[in-house]
Amino acid sequence: MNTISELLQRYISSQSLDTLEGSRSTIIPGVHIYRASRGSARQPFVYQSGIIVMAQGRKRIYLNGQQVDYGPGRYLVQGVPLPLECEAHSDGNLPLLGISISINPALLQELIDATPSLGQKRGDSGDCGLSSDRLSPNMSDTLKRLLEALLSPQDAQVLGPAIVREFIYRILIGPKGHVLTELAQHDGHYARVARVLVHMHRHYAEDLNVDALSDYAGMSPSSFHRAFRQVTRETPLQYLKKLRLSKAKELMANEGRRANEAAILVGYRSPSQFSREFKRHFQQAPARMLSQRSA
Repeated sequence: MNTISELLQRYISSQSLDTLEGSRSTIIPGVHIYRASRGSARQPFVYQSGIIVMAQGRKRIYLNGQQVDYGPGRYLVQGVPLPLECEAHSDGNLPLLGISISINPALLQELIDATPSLGQKRGDSGDCGLSSDRLSPNMSDTLKRLLEALLSPQDAQVLGPAIVREFIYRILIGPKGHVLTELAQHDGHYARVARVLVHMHRHYAEDLNVDALSDYAGMSPSSFHRAFRQVTRETPLQYLKKLRLSKAKELMANEGRRANEAAILVGYRSPSQFSREFKRHFQQAPARMLSQRSA
């Protein structure tokens, strides 16, 4: 029987993506694949929310003193996007391969409502829950069927959404399911911070402050600040700064934007402040990164 990595490589080859560097969406909504030719040194990165499975290669994540390793056969449930540091290691000369599945809130709530036994998992720890776990046999089997469906456009359209639903259900009743149940508790601190993070990722270039964000969360500024830090391991303003810097880096790396232009587009008013904070965060000046891109 084919392994997850073999099926993922078959899909990548069938889509002529053997030179892909990064992620790409698939025909199945919410399902993305990831490929990188080689590993990478430790660097700042904003990890998006979702269920993330590494099929080939290994990654190590750092978040304010916490370290998480995951590779083939393991998965992460990331309830909220987090600014962290990540290093990647390839196995021999093989590329790194992975797959991620976004969490649709309506589908999540539907699954929770249909699964009474999840009541015992309910709680509001407010914790980011960043840790990896091993795929169960049922999880692996479901993921393989999802990748097999991707090999046929018709299967992907007809069967794909149902298999995604099953996979999320398998995660929901597994060891990391509490991360998803907390997301669905709309009045809980974790869910409130998650909604604020969605807002921040949509409006990061605007003039955001703690008072406005706490109002959006429906919490007092002091309670919001504590909850935000518990969930993300950052203060709201620290998170916003890292988010803006990561977005600026994407603009320069992917679109060739100049540093001053990228700074303004992500919400900075002072190009000199942007350059200082960019160099401090990425250990590289914006101008040097742009020169390497054009080399």
